[in-house]
Amino acid sequence: MNETNNAPGRPVPAAKNESSDFISEFIKEDLASGRFSYVHTRFPPEPNGWLHIGHCKAMTVDFNMAEKFGGKCNLRFDDTNPEKENVSYVEAIKRDVRWLGFDWEDREYYASDYYEYLYELALKIIKKGKAYVDDLSEDEISEYRGTAVPDKNNITLTPPGRNSPWRDRGVGENLDLFARMRAGEFADGQKTLRAKINMADPNLLMRDPVMYRIRRDTHYRTGNEWCIYPMYDFQHPLSDAKEGITHSLCSLEYEIHRPLYEWFIREAEVFPSRQIEFARLNLTHTVLSKRYLLRLVQEKHVAGWDDPRMPTIAGLRRRGYTPRALRSFISQIGIAKTDSTVDIAFLEYCLREDLNKTSPRAMAVLKPLKLIVENWDADREEELEAVNNPEDESAGKRKIRFTKELWIERDDFEEVPPPKYFRLFPGNSVRLRYGYIVTCTGCDKDSQGNVIAVRCSCDPATRGGNAPDNRKVKGTIHWLSVRDAVPIEVRIYDHLFSAEKPMEGGTPGDFLEKLNPASLELITDAYGEPCLASARAGDRFQFERLGYFARDPDSSGGRAVFNKTVGLRDTWARIANQ
Repeated sequence: MNETNNAPGRPVPAAKNESSDFISEFIKEDLASGRFSYVHTRFPPEPNGWLHIGHCKAMTVDFNMAEKFGGKCNLRFDDTNPEKENVSYVEAIKRDVRWLGFDWEDREYYASDYYEYLYELALKIIKKGKAYVDDLSEDEISEYRGTAVPDKNNITLTPPGRNSPWRDRGVGENLDLFARMRAGEFADGQKTLRAKINMADPNLLMRDPVMYRIRRDTHYRTGNEWCIYPMYDFQHPLSDAKEGITHSLCSLEYEIHRPLYEWFIREAEVFPSRQIEFARLNLTHTVLSKRYLLRLVQEKHVAGWDDPRMPTIAGLRRRGYTPRALRSFISQIGIAKTDSTVDIAFLEYCLREDLNKTSPRAMAVLKPLKLIVENWDADREEELEAVNNPEDESAGKRKIRFTKELWIERDDFEEVPPPKYFRLFPGNSVRLRYGYIVTCTGCDKDSQGNVIAVRCSCDPATRGGNAPDNRKVKGTIHWLSVRDAVPIEVRIYDHLFSAEKPMEGGTPGDFLEKLNPASLELITDAYGEPCLASARAGDRFQFERLGYFARDPDSSGGRAVFNKTVGLRDTWARIANQ
């Protein structure tokens, strides 16, 4: 069945940006000015969770910009938070990056490999009098820094903070204390190493940020070799510098971090990497934060990181998304300078555009009702031809058997039809897909009055689309031979969150109240064509009239399980056409 698109031309995403290639312009300026003679980017995930579709945008920008300018892109794990990181996350991230089609060859790096290098740079900054060991607790540091407050005109101000009592320690004492921190002489949280910048800076991040903290957590790579760990804002720019990264491309929330990024590079006197920010991806009906996705997993609101309702790359892959569809989506929304939210219907549009061209067709009946062809002999079988993909002639055709007893969808029969109902009801005729025109003659009911079978007669002259008497019918329905149909389980997915913007309103924890209680429907008594029984995990099909489905790696009672990827209805086309 052909995909329909009611919108004229290609729809334009709601998040159409004002400058889709501004990063390229910055890079061109840097190359022309001689600031850099090459382009080298990096994709730097922290291995504390699985990647989501927001990371898909980030890695696409990182890898594509490097490719565009003939450069390279590293895959670097910013693994300096031992209490939240583990090797399973590393493997999941690498698997997702490969699946999306990106290759980092021999450029796989870990911030944990740079611990000694980072420690030496911290010593260098201490010796310059630009860092000190502080005895304030985490809460006290926050208190001394101060907070942004609105004045009487509701203009946000940041009154100066207070210097720590230990801010003026001498270089020698700071070097000694920092070495003793590394040696494990102090308890967790007892001391920190802080940069000495400006406690009156309007940017709170510049008010003597913490560079190192003490944590006695076993690191998944370095074990217990270290008990002090660098903070992200210290580690990240210096790791970029060590790798010779020319352009550190990151999401817009790091714009406020850029002065600190540049301060550490300047004071450490290392390679002058440049940070450029772009708007992160926001989707309707979706939460894109590893912290909240982890909570969904830990509290068992979903079946795991790869639950097909999750916006993780693994979840999207399991649901039936393709790398090509995701990369097309990222390409079409472009790279914006300001944050916006993209309607998830546009993501589904990009997916549907890809699946319509590549997915073989099959027939499946999710809620079966028996259809008995009264003028067909019980032992008679007839082979009909069905098109595998009308978008791809090379896909060929397949044989399907027509027999006396068939399965049809329960919704395709109404004893008393509503207005404009063109499917089966007593006296009405419909076309059976690839088969005959049949006319409903009645139905059978059980003792409670429930319809358990529908009866019809078929016109033998109408096989395969023929209609010698020019008779026309308004409805075409799909079907399966009871003799051939194989049992399958089908999982119908809807948005995980019923609210369009789950994180808006209330406190962050309120997002759980916006979970969609109908996000998953299990259908355990469905049937499909015989070819579905041998489908491999990940194989995708268009179930005619129903939508696109993918074979799940799971199985249930020996039955193949199929996840609904997306429906046939083009919601985005409807929105774009309004």
